[in-house]
Amino acid sequence: MPAEGTESGALVTSIARLDGARAESRLAQVLDVEQILKNVIPTNVQEINRETVGPELTLPPGSCIVVAEDSAVARSVIELGLKAMGVRYVMTRSGKEAWQKLHDMHDDAQREGQRAHDKVALVLTDLEMPEMDGFTLTRNIKNDGRFSDIPVVIHSSLTGSTNENHVRRVGADAYVAKFAPREFAATIRRVLEKAAA
Repeated sequence: MPAEGTESGALVTSIARLDGARAESRLAQVLDVEQILKNVIPTNVQEINRETVGPELTLPPGSCIVVAEDSAVARSVIELGLKAMGVRYVMTRSGKEAWQKLHDMHDDAQREGQRAHDKVALVLTDLEMPEMDGFTLTRNIKNDGRFSDIPVVIHSSLTGSTNENHVRRVGADAYVAKFAPREFAATIRRVLEKAAA
């Protein structure tokens, strides 16, 4: 469950029921690892500007990037990167919220005689989020004919070949590690160019 609106504080992204949906279920707080690391080990994060991310990126008219990210720190870094690239975006805080936003955008597109892909150029998703994780969101997008042609980039602090293999299995178009602005921008450009070809 999302932790926003609770007294859990800025370091908690969600609350998990350990014993299912029973009333007496034990609860566990899921911590925002990115925020904790930023607080404990401050680093000189690479400055995010036009020089770092390259020239402005032009999306098809009327389209945007939909982002699913539960960490406030990661959301702010993503926003800086997308703003530096001159890209319109919609920020959501979970896979479930992003999935609902895609449905809403599909409905808007239909009313205008368009497809969802005319409104959504790309989906950028974290992996570990409350309500619906990035793997499930990606699988849902790729298995639904209304959205299957929308590219999905998984943006995560989870690294390793196991996660990257799983990313490929669920149908994501690319994977990029968090907090690497040059690679972030290059990956988005590459995936969008491939989708346009």
